[in-house]
Amino acid sequence: MKILIVGNGARESAIALKLSSDKRISKLYFAKGNATTELLGQNIYEDSIEGLRDFAIKERIDLTIVGPEAPLVAGIVDEFKKHNLKIFGPRKRTAELEGSKAFSKKFMQTHNIKTAKAKVFEAYQDAIDYVRTQEFPLVIKASGLAGGKGVVIADDLAEAETTIHRFMIDRIFGDAGIQLVIEEYLRGFEASIIAFSNGEKLFPCIPVKDYKKAGNGDTGPNTGGMGSVAPSPEFTDVHQKDFEENILKPTLEGLHSQNIRFKGFIFFGLMVTKDGTYLLEYNMRLGDPETQVILALMENNLYDVIMDCLDGNDIELKFSDKKAVCLVMCSGGYPRQIETGFEIRNIEKVEDSQVLFAGARMKGDKIYTDGGRVLSLVATGDSFDEARKKVYQGADIIHYDYEYYREDIGKF
Repeated sequence: MKILIVGNGARESAIALKLSSDKRISKLYFAKGNATTELLGQNIYEDSIEGLRDFAIKERIDLTIVGPEAPLVAGIVDEFKKHNLKIFGPRKRTAELEGSKAFSKKFMQTHNIKTAKAKVFEAYQDAIDYVRTQEFPLVIKASGLAGGKGVVIADDLAEAETTIHRFMIDRIFGDAGIQLVIEEYLRGFEASIIAFSNGEKLFPCIPVKDYKKAGNGDTGPNTGGMGSVAPSPEFTDVHQKDFEENILKPTLEGLHSQNIRFKGFIFFGLMVTKDGTYLLEYNMRLGDPETQVILALMENNLYDVIMDCLDGNDIELKFSDKKAVCLVMCSGGYPRQIETGFEIRNIEKVEDSQVLFAGARMKGDKIYTDGGRVLSLVATGDSFDEARKKVYQGADIIHYDYEYYREDIGKF
């Protein structure tokens, strides 16, 4: 079997590593891939939907797995299915649950899914007039895709007005900021739950704690994710029941009522408050860095799970009772201005952690930084302390110029 994985992050590295031990898979291709995937298969430098489609036809790809959100929102699944190519992910219409926060918020409100109160704005002055009547803090979100960075918690009116101007007028995220969602600020802790869909049912994985802020103690700007742990130590059975009853169940009912049936992943971004579990957002794919810890603990064969979903079969997910920690090593300055092109040294000396590259490329026999999130270190242990010790030992060993990472991932 030949498998094509679309994407170039540590998430795709984790998927590749999970699949690489399956003897039935003869070849793994990655578009565009990274330094890890180049060692596990073949990177192809194609990112257009048409180019990927033509490659899948030419190489007789048996299965395509889509990692990032952009190709899903652009309709890669629709195009592949037109040509009877097997692909795991939602069609363009369904991917709008991630591609448009305005669309997803309306979906939540329509189907009585437990979520923060919010309003959608398309006009700059309307948004300005609204925040002038509200209490702070407020959450301001660019409706479109912004690489996980289009969310600002405005602590006062001045910050809210500046954010609205930067999103809607300055267009710092391009067309993603044409529409805004402004919602109440919920106090609590965040959790992530990713589920597999077989077209009729949703099968959730273990809950994950993700660290989104750039700095220690959850300070600084939002990022794509600085680390993760699983299972979330804060998310209790009570929270799980609340999630299943007030978020998972009505989401599935809402999808069915709107005749939306897909075979792929759905990500629930949650906020747990004193009043219960609320849905912040949907993603229609695996999260990064959540995937790294989920797959480290998953005992199922990933290929079999995906194929069962594509065949419409029920699945039974099984996870180790160990703890997993993922530490993301970044380029200095991330998520803002960064420099790349620096050699990553001492990789071969890391023994107790998986090294999953993201923003890193091979040149000859050396690996160089090529992005903001450079690599993920992933380890498991009988306790979070044990797993945490392993990833930080790895971070102490690996070196490249201007490296940066948080020092408090998995520290409770």
